[in-house]
Amino acid sequence: MEPLYALLLVAGGVPITILLLSFLAAIYYDVSRTRIPPEFDHPLKLRIIFWLFIMTFIVGKICEFLGICKQVDFIRFVISFIKFKLDPRLFSKDLLFNGVPVRVYQPKAPSPGRRKGLLLFHGGAGQIGSIDLYQDISNKIATAADTVVVSVGYGLSPEHLYPSQYKDCLTATIHFLQNAEVYGVDPSQVVICGDSAGGNFATIVAQKLTERPDLPKLRAQILIYAGVQAMDFNLPSYVQNSAMPLLSQENTVYVVLRYFMKDLSLQDDILNGSHVPDDFRLKYGKRVSVDNLPERFKRQGHGQVPLAPYKPEVYKQVPELLQVTFSSIFAEDHIIKQLPETFIVTCEYDVVRDDNLLYKKRLEDCGVKVSWFHAEQGFHGVLNFTDFSFLSFPAGVEMLDQIVAFVKGL
Repeated sequence: MEPLYALLLVAGGVPITILLLSFLAAIYYDVSRTRIPPEFDHPLKLRIIFWLFIMTFIVGKICEFLGICKQVDFIRFVISFIKFKLDPRLFSKDLLFNGVPVRVYQPKAPSPGRRKGLLLFHGGAGQIGSIDLYQDISNKIATAADTVVVSVGYGLSPEHLYPSQYKDCLTATIHFLQNAEVYGVDPSQVVICGDSAGGNFATIVAQKLTERPDLPKLRAQILIYAGVQAMDFNLPSYVQNSAMPLLSQENTVYVVLRYFMKDLSLQDDILNGSHVPDDFRLKYGKRVSVDNLPERFKRQGHGQVPLAPYKPEVYKQVPELLQVTFSSIFAEDHIIKQLPETFIVTCEYDVVRDDNLLYKKRLEDCGVKVSWFHAEQGFHGVLNFTDFSFLSFPAGVEMLDQIVAFVKGL
């Protein structure tokens, strides 16, 4: 962290022109590379947030070029200034669950019996995000649903490489299931929840726990715009929202490659599907078929784009993308059939919307009980803007309310 403190010392001497140029570059990037549909209710709010994101990325890149710190460290440093107070109705304590950092939130009010428990896996592409950043979300779930919340601080890439992220989440979950009563929780009423990358980890944790009959079964899983497949990045939602902030079609592949620490020159080939072997397409192609989407999403004018011809040299560099410990939709039926009740949250203006709808279909076809909430004005990352002053979005508030209602109804 010392380079970051050094950055603070020199920051005051950074010419204002650099910040201005970064701001102008962010606006130029936004205008030239993004498109917000006219039906979206709050375009200016979203653009302001996106400008701040791009400025942070630009300054982070400059810092990396100058040898001050890595870009990802600067981004985390900036995010660390976003603070949320602990709700006074809660106790919280930072602990280690078998070496994995967690923060446990417990309601102060007495309970007539054991409460439900919820493990929260934060988003951030496996590279950013933190327990602190998700404190406001943890506050709301713990208080409104009268639930003990465990926010998991899994190790981030590139310091902690795949598959350590889902393994940290699994380790924390197993520890909690084995010790739930210590925290006043009924071990048969434990839920796992994650958004974006955290949702991906939640799907894998739930699948892995089907192999542990010695543990209490999960009560439910909550998947919030989770990434569940890396076979086809040209599903209708990817095409429809190809230039939508905060996560575009191209940037999805970019952050995936950064997460795995792979060569970024592979981006176009992966975006086109050249990383998918022919036998894999034949075996699993139906699981990511447009035919499995609800009718309203088939009729949006974005048909399925065929995958480009297979390139073995591309697959050999990124075999992890299609492994079930990343593309969880490809788990076998006997695993899917054992999964707990599931609540899936999707957003209209989100590239991974159709991933989640396809996973929903897989679960339902295998007899798993599924509830679904679709945020018509939602976009990827909107959950983090439920209490963000004038940059808050009603869709995020609505989503969080639906999540709370689901937990309370279990």
